[in-house]
Amino acid sequence: MQKINETIKNIGLLDAAAMERAQERLDSLTKPQGSLGRLEELAKQLVGITGKERPESKNKVIFTLAADHGIAEEGVSAFPQEVTEQMVYNFLAGGAGINVLARHAGARVVIVDMGVKKKLKVKSEKLKVKKIDLGTKNFLKEKAMTREQAIRGIEAGIEVFEEEFRQGVDVAGTGEMGIANTTSASAITAAFTGAKVEEITGRGTGIDNSSLARKVKVIEQALKLHRPDPKDALDVLSKVGGFEIAGLSGIILAAAARRIPVVVDGFISGAAALIAYHLEPKTKDYMIAAHCSVEKGHRIILEHIGIKPLLDLNLRLGEGTGAALAMTILDASLKIFTEMASFKDAGVSEEKK
Repeated sequence: MQKINETIKNIGLLDAAAMERAQERLDSLTKPQGSLGRLEELAKQLVGITGKERPESKNKVIFTLAADHGIAEEGVSAFPQEVTEQMVYNFLAGGAGINVLARHAGARVVIVDMGVKKKLKVKSEKLKVKKIDLGTKNFLKEKAMTREQAIRGIEAGIEVFEEEFRQGVDVAGTGEMGIANTTSASAITAAFTGAKVEEITGRGTGIDNSSLARKVKVIEQALKLHRPDPKDALDVLSKVGGFEIAGLSGIILAAAARRIPVVVDGFISGAAALIAYHLEPKTKDYMIAAHCSVEKGHRIILEHIGIKPLLDLNLRLGEGTGAALAMTILDASLKIFTEMASFKDAGVSEEKK
């Protein structure tokens, strides 16, 4: 827990003075004030996060964490559990959606085995192995993990971020892979927000009506069994969470401690953001919500934390795909902020006072 506490201690407030100067610059550019909307808000936030007059986004890193879930035994996914392992190989081969969109965004992808059920039969510099266990337990019957494993999972995420930070990170993004992890994310969301399970739970990989009803019932029973304490993020994580969710929450904490913006992907990443936010509310200011997922619980997460999504494209793939797309918007906001001429520089008359 020491590593978590030290990381949280280093999370400060946004740089208010730098944001004030950023607003002055934005107001001086050759456009009506505020006319570029969210692009202006985003640029100002990035200045506040980094404390830099001219933030950069050259080194973009998407952390895609993989782990299996014991709750998959309950038939809550349309895909078999071995798909988690198979997709990790696809990530390493560069053939997945996140690989394509990361290349488009100019981001590198860091793949982390946080708890894939089988030992991966590959050695690659693209793969980090931080395996906590061979998947979580079936939380319909017992806690998903021990409290100690939850702590180790978060600390593993912090370690992964710090390893990459030494190579250079301007912007971080979150992504994941884990069959049945929408079930875990739904349980986490219900525990923290108090929303009804049926209002949160979606179709995940595309389950039919009967499987969806089963999924809702499983989550309701698990919450009744474990009664996770919303005032104790580690309690929620250990009882109904996942190892990749733990790791992503650690990445969010570490990014905030290093004053690095973190682009949060979809529903599963949102569940990790809930964990990080409830461990340290100041992380909210360092989060950029990439998009609003089709998974209906995601909107509830965003509203609970208090962050607005940049995009709404009916995405529900995960992997970090939404984060990659949002990074291109982030690039655009910084180019406007750093490259657009001011009224004075361009010799353009300003608005009449």
